Amino acid sequence: MDKFSILKEYFGHDSFRKGQEELIDNILGGRDVLGIMPTGAGKSVCYQIPAVLMDGLTIVISPLISLMKDQVSALNSAGINAVCINSSLSAEEYRYAFSALYNGMCKILYIAPERLDAPEFVSFASNTKIAMVTVDEAHCVSQWGQDFRSSYLRIAGFIAGLPDRPVVSAFTATATNEVQKDIISLLELNEPFTVTTGYDRSNLFFSVQHPDNKYKALVKLLEGYSGKSGIVYCLSRKNVESVCEKLCNDGYSASRYHAGLPDSERRQNQEDFIFDRKQIMVATNAFGMGIDKSNVSFVIHYNMPKDPESYYQEAGRAGRDGEPAECTLLYSASDVRTNRFMIENSREENEELSDSDRKAMLEKDLERLKQMTFYCTTTDCLRGFMLKYFGEKPSNFCGKCSNCTDGFETVDITIDSQKILSCIYRVHQASGRDYGKVMITEILRGSKNEKLLNLGFDKLSTYGIMAETTPKKLRSELDYLAEYGYISVTEGDYPQVRLTAKSAEILRDKKQLTMKLPKEKKPAAKKAAAVGTDDFLFMELKRLRSAIASKELVPAYIVFSDSALRDMCRIKPTTIPQFMKVAGVGKVKAEKYGEQFCKRIAEYLLENPQQNS
Repeated sequence: MDKFSILKEYFGHDSFRKGQEELIDNILGGRDVLGIMPTGAGKSVCYQIPAVLMDGLTIVISPLISLMKDQVSALNSAGINAVCINSSLSAEEYRYAFSALYNGMCKILYIAPERLDAPEFVSFASNTKIAMVTVDEAHCVSQWGQDFRSSYLRIAGFIAGLPDRPVVSAFTATATNEVQKDIISLLELNEPFTVTTGYDRSNLFFSVQHPDNKYKALVKLLEGYSGKSGIVYCLSRKNVESVCEKLCNDGYSASRYHAGLPDSERRQNQEDFIFDRKQIMVATNAFGMGIDKSNVSFVIHYNMPKDPESYYQEAGRAGRDGEPAECTLLYSASDVRTNRFMIENSREENEELSDSDRKAMLEKDLERLKQMTFYCTTTDCLRGFMLKYFGEKPSNFCGKCSNCTDGFETVDITIDSQKILSCIYRVHQASGRDYGKVMITEILRGSKNEKLLNLGFDKLSTYGIMAETTPKKLRSELDYLAEYGYISVTEGDYPQVRLTAKSAEILRDKKQLTMKLPKEKKPAAKKAAAVGTDDFLFMELKRLRSAIASKELVPAYIVFSDSALRDMCRIKPTTIPQFMKVAGVGKVKAEKYGEQFCKRIAEYLLENPQQNS
C-alpha cells in the first residue's frame, strides 16, 4: 500500500489537503517534522498515514484522555488498530492494551506525557521497535505558550532513552514564532521540516458584541441555533454554574464542565455532550483541548479569554467538519480586570523558573491580554487582526466577520478626542494623579457620582462637555485612542489612563482623527426558515447515524461526520460503488454501513422521485 491508497481506503478521501503530503513524505523519509496547522486542517492524518506504512509502533503523546479516546475510536472504526493508555482504563482494559502492544496487534499507541516514565512503560518501550514519536498539542512544551505543561519537558528525555532514536513529529494549531522555536529546542527536533499551512479557518464567522446584558445576548444567539451543538465558554466556575442553571431553567439542553466538579460528573457531562444527549456545553477553558467532536456549530465566549492563542484554539472547536460555524465573543470591560487578576494571582508556581523568568512570563501574559482586548475593541477586520497576530498578511476585508459585514460608518472624532484628552490632562493637573476610563467618562458626561463631586471634578472645564454622548460611544473612543497610542492604560487592579507623547498630535497639532463606528441597525423581520427536500434526507440520515452510534456506543460523528452526510445528500448513492465516492467514506466504513445508508437513500428517492435527477 502507499499513502494514496491508505488515504482513500481508511479515511475516504481522494486527495491531500494543504501541507499534509509534504509532512507525510518527510516523515517517511526519516526526517523530523513540525506541523503548524489550524484545528480541522487534518493534522492527525499527517502522522496516522505514516504510522500505518512504517515498520514499528508509533507513539502519540497526547495531553487529554478525551482526545485519546476519540482518536482511538475513530481509527478502529476506520480499520486501523490503535490503543490508548491512561488513568481512565479499568484493570481489564489496561491488560488488553498491553497485550495488544506486546503481541504487535496495533500500529498506534496514544499515551499521556505523565505516563512516559512509568517503569512498566519504560520497560516496554525499551524492548519494542518504535518507528515514530508524535507530540500532539506541541505548544504545551513552551513556557511562553498558553497551555504550558511541565510534563512535556520530559518528552525529550524519554526519546533520548530509547535504544534507537525514532522519527519525531510535532503538531499544534497555534504557535507564535517564539513558541515554534521552543518546540524545536525543547523537543530536540533534528533540523525539522516545518510546515505552517496558515491560521485561517474560512468556514468560521467571527463576531464580537458589547451587550449591556450578556445573558439576554446569549439567549438571542441560541434562538438561531436550534438543534445544533455548541460550547459556551465562561471565565469562572461561578459563571459556568450561573449560566448553565439559567439555560436549563429556560428549557435549553445544557450541561456544565469545570475543574471544581467531581471527576465522575465531568466525564458524564462530557459524554452527554459528545454523544449529543446534551446540546450545549457551558464550560471554563478546562474543557475542549483535543475534543474531536466534529459537529460543533457554534462557540460563544461569555467572557473574553486571556490571550489570542486561547481564544483562537477555543473558537476553532467549531466547524471541525468544514461546515459553516459561528464564533461569537460577548465582551465587557470587566473581563479585562478579571483576566488581569487571574494572570497575576493564579499562575502555577514553577520552581525551575528564576525570578526574572517569572517576571518576563508575567509581562508576556499581560501583553497578550492587551492584544486580546484590542481584538475585542477594534473596528478593523476581526479575522485580519487574528491572522496578523500570528504573523500572516491578510486582506483588509474578509466578508466573514461582524466588523466586515455589519456595516460601519467612518466618523470624525477629532473634537471628541480633544475633549477626552483635555479631560485626562485637567484631572491630573487638578488632583496630581490619574484615574480610569470610568471616571473620565463620568466627568465628560456630567455625572453626579458622589466620589466625583467630593473630588471637585465637577468644577473642571471639561465637566459635562460630552453629556449627549452615550457611555458606549465614549468607551469605544477611549479604546480607539488606547489602541493607536494616543493614550496609555496602566497595568494593575485599577488601570488608569494617561497622556502619551502622541497625545500632542491631537491637542497641539490639531491632527484630524476618524474611526469606524457601527451604523444604527433596524431590527430585521424574522423569516420562516424554508426546509428543502434534501434537508429532510439529511435529517433521515442523521437519525440512521444516531441509531448506529447508539448501538455501537460511540459518538455519532465517529460513524460519519455531518459533512459526509451532506455529501451523501448531494450524491444520493444507492449502490456501494456510488457510496465509496462520498467524501469521508473508506473501504471499512463502506463495508460496515454502506448497505444501511444506501437502502435509506433509495427509500427516500422512491418517496421523492423528483429528487432522482
